[in-house]
Amino acid sequence: MASGGGGVEEVTNKQVLFKEYVSGFPKESDMHVSTSGTIKLKVPEGSNAILVKNLYLSCDPYMRPRMKQPTPGSQAYIDSFKPGSPIDGYGVAKVLDSGHPDFKKGDLIWGMTGWEEYSLITTTQGLFKIHHTDVPLSYYTGLLGMPGTTAYIGFYEICTPKKGEHVFISAASGAVGQLVGQFAKLSGCHVVGSAGSKEKVDLLKNKFGFDEAFNYKEEPDLAAALKRYFPEGIDIYFDNVGGKMLDAVLLNMRVHGRIAECGMISQYNLEQPEGVFNLMSVVWKQIRMEGFLVFEYYHLYPKFLEFVLPHIKEGKITYVEDIAEGLESAPAALIGLFTGRNVGKQVVVVARE
Repeated sequence: MASGGGGVEEVTNKQVLFKEYVSGFPKESDMHVSTSGTIKLKVPEGSNAILVKNLYLSCDPYMRPRMKQPTPGSQAYIDSFKPGSPIDGYGVAKVLDSGHPDFKKGDLIWGMTGWEEYSLITTTQGLFKIHHTDVPLSYYTGLLGMPGTTAYIGFYEICTPKKGEHVFISAASGAVGQLVGQFAKLSGCHVVGSAGSKEKVDLLKNKFGFDEAFNYKEEPDLAAALKRYFPEGIDIYFDNVGGKMLDAVLLNMRVHGRIAECGMISQYNLEQPEGVFNLMSVVWKQIRMEGFLVFEYYHLYPKFLEFVLPHIKEGKITYVEDIAEGLESAPAALIGLFTGRNVGKQVVVVARE
């Protein structure tokens, strides 16, 4: 730790740098943990940026498409990472210095930050101040952050559930899926989830209260498996995986069923996306299938908090986190998402305040 010019403290700033655009399956070596950077612990004079100390970082599947080289002329909903620069993503941080009237030293925030010990955040739009600190702060990377809001918007706003309906969720033990299942149970629905291991299937049934769950890796015929669990068909499908699972679901949907397209993790590492062949079901079953981007709905975040906080405090909603300690563990934690290594929401602890 050293002192910079003008008496401003300057400290080393460990960072996770993105090396080069990725094709195929990402590797830990596509990222590099650097200890050579430094940062001044003061916002530049006249700037309305904020300087934060990062506490928790979120590993999320949407980060994989950001590792791809941008295709000229194509529109991506979020920018690719820049080779040679720190990765950025959702996190929880503490404000150390602020040039912005809405944020002051000591405030806790969640939103987009850098994969580094300290970040100078120049775009404060999309940052949320944390007011409720009687729950674990790490929850603001998951249950009370982007994944929780995603589950709430996708299930309630897109799928409009009714009591007694039959709900299917893929990647059901992940950051979003585990919550959709619990929301569905609170709404009086019959809920089935799929996951990729016995441990995760047990979690769905015993921890999250799903009515049924199955390991998709053990099912040679996904359409037949879904027929077994939904003899009368599926009313709501919350899709986190796309590909073959989506194709099988389309055959098993009920008339006027709803599908929330949240993500398609089965496709992110493929050079050629898989085709979906049963789309005619959308027509003759009059299925409504809608994709959504959570940040288009952030104006509903206060409504979501009002709904979810009492349920957490009453023990009606539970949340499982997979904690990786230290910034140097972040590359392995992120890559682990794509092999299903994590159990629950993958969080990286940078510092505990």
